Amino acid sequence: MRIRLDPWPVDMEGGQLGLQRFDGELIDIETPRWAAVAPKPIPARLGTVYVVDGKRRMESRVFIEDDGGAAGLGGFGAYVVGAVELCPHGSRPATLRDVRAGRVLAHAPGLRVDPCRLSPRDPHTGQLQYEPVVADSAEPLAPLHKLQQLMLHAEQELSHGLASAVPFSEEDEREALTALTLQDGTLRSQNLGGAVVGCVKTMQTQYLPPDRAGLLAELQPGERTPILHLRSEHGRVTRFTWYVRLCEAAFYQHPLSGVMRLEMYAPEDPDFLPPIVRTVANLSGTLLRRLASQAHKDPRAPQNLIPTAALEQAMTRAMGSADLVTRRLRAHIARELGAAP
Repeated sequence: MRIRLDPWPVDMEGGQLGLQRFDGELIDIETPRWAAVAPKPIPARLGTVYVVDGKRRMESRVFIEDDGGAAGLGGFGAYVVGAVELCPHGSRPATLRDVRAGRVLAHAPGLRVDPCRLSPRDPHTGQLQYEPVVADSAEPLAPLHKLQQLMLHAEQELSHGLASAVPFSEEDEREALTALTLQDGTLRSQNLGGAVVGCVKTMQTQYLPPDRAGLLAELQPGERTPILHLRSEHGRVTRFTWYVRLCEAAFYQHPLSGVMRLEMYAPEDPDFLPPIVRTVANLSGTLLRRLASQAHKDPRAPQNLIPTAALEQAMTRAMGSADLVTRRLRAHIARELGAAP
């Protein structure tokens, strides 16, 4: 028997490695030869890389009674998205960009809900404005799900708005990769046409069959697998995907601990690989090795990239202290009910 460790902290749900089965379809689109692909230099024309992430927080669950007598559940919530702008060639320092926060009062359908403006006693601490949004159902978790949807939508628009466009037709194969977005986590929703790469830190699903999975443990730092065309079991999701090794695994860790899965949007036609996607895959190992975190600085190293960790801190600050927000919510409701706060 041989036991090796998952490198992520035990309080991280699921850990870094999982063994769920993938029932969809994988198609060789770059090459039928299943072997490691060496990293290539970052092209000079790629002048900017953006690292985008989002964060959400449910601040209080509520019971709402509107003026018409209807009642239902809801929740005060906040979300924020942002980007770190950096030069992949190291010619200028990284900077925070477009850190956008929003607050909502998500509520069950059928309720008439007004915006809530929380004015503090100290005007320097700013107002909290919660805009009402209708959740998809009256279920208790529906407000949280609506908050997640809003965050992902804002993250999606930011990611694609910053990146270069990706041509998805054989008539236009010109490569114009000047700006690339690395988005934390898997890609969601529809493709908006930008050069956006989903950086999936965990491996909860085993996409590769056993006869191919062994290559992941053999990858050297910077190397990647060939690009595959991935189609979900029900055919609703199509992606280009490949794996990159960021660093060597310690001898006591599972052999995939330094590997990250990357993905880009793909058309349904599995016969065309846009040249810009191959370019991104070729440079991904070189770029991500530079951005990878280290274990003594980040418990989710190396997959939680250094810019992502910095962005997470900025987004937490943008949402404000959870304790202070909760106290202001209680004081606001107390005033609305005519009681002393």
